[in-house]
Amino acid sequence: MKGKDFLTLADLSEEQLVLLLKEAAELKQKQKQGIPHEYLKGKTLGMIFEKSSTRTRLSFEVGMQQLGGHGIFLSSKDLQLGRGESISDTAKVLSRYVDGIMIRTFAHNKVEELATHATVPVINGLTDDHHPAQVLADLQTIIEYKGRLKGLKVCFVGDGDNNMTHSLIEGAALSGMNISIASPKGYQPNESIVKKALKIASKNHSAITVTEDPIEAVTNADVVVTDVWASMGDEDERAERLNVFAPYQVNEALCSHADKNFIFLHCLPAHRGEEVTASVIDGRHSVVFDEAENRLHAQKALLRLTMSN
Repeated sequence: MKGKDFLTLADLSEEQLVLLLKEAAELKQKQKQGIPHEYLKGKTLGMIFEKSSTRTRLSFEVGMQQLGGHGIFLSSKDLQLGRGESISDTAKVLSRYVDGIMIRTFAHNKVEELATHATVPVINGLTDDHHPAQVLADLQTIIEYKGRLKGLKVCFVGDGDNNMTHSLIEGAALSGMNISIASPKGYQPNESIVKKALKIASKNHSAITVTEDPIEAVTNADVVVTDVWASMGDEDERAERLNVFAPYQVNEALCSHADKNFIFLHCLPAHRGEEVTASVIDGRHSVVFDEAENRLHAQKALLRLTMSN
């Protein structure tokens, strides 16, 4: 992966995903044991933020520091990009200053255009369509608790047409997990993304199921996942979405259909009482804070494998 962009999980090979997750686990152990791992000493990551962030900023900025490098926070309000400079010019200029670019933005084609014109690796920190950096941490967390990925059943309940769902579908297909998505009509995953993931899934003998029935999706699931009902950019639809998604709340009644040893994931921030009840996200099956921590280790692996010498 050295010198390569990281825009979606579907762009990876199965071998590259395995390498990333192995590297993440090893870097986590080195940090816990206090073993120095300054693989990016002298390197600089430019971090463009057009969406607010907690875990993305911390994981990449702290990750670069622990790897011996430096991360520079670049708000779109401060960059000339926010005043009309083209993405191509921004990419060319940044490539003269930094060794890698991470961007957290809205339209996915902006990340693609940035990667087209940059001469350094570009990492997708989040777009409206994909959140691959988060799902790397999710997969790492599942391995820690389940010991494997292949053959497990993961389900997502809620808004199917969002970045988390899309990247989770791709991650499941690539790793050989079976995935079921329960979403109301009109909020199901992007068909082109599902179609591309199905081709990957067929090679790994895994299944992708989309349904409107949350009980069907959750039944016998090893991993239950949800996300907020109104993502950044959907705030004006909040009232409508609260009504539409009410039957898709992840609560104890729904989770009673999952495997008795299921784990619960949420990328955070969470709205307790909306997409998930407090009894689930704060209960014994929840591993959301291990998941949040693994953003750091997964992102360090990603940074090392894209930016190191």
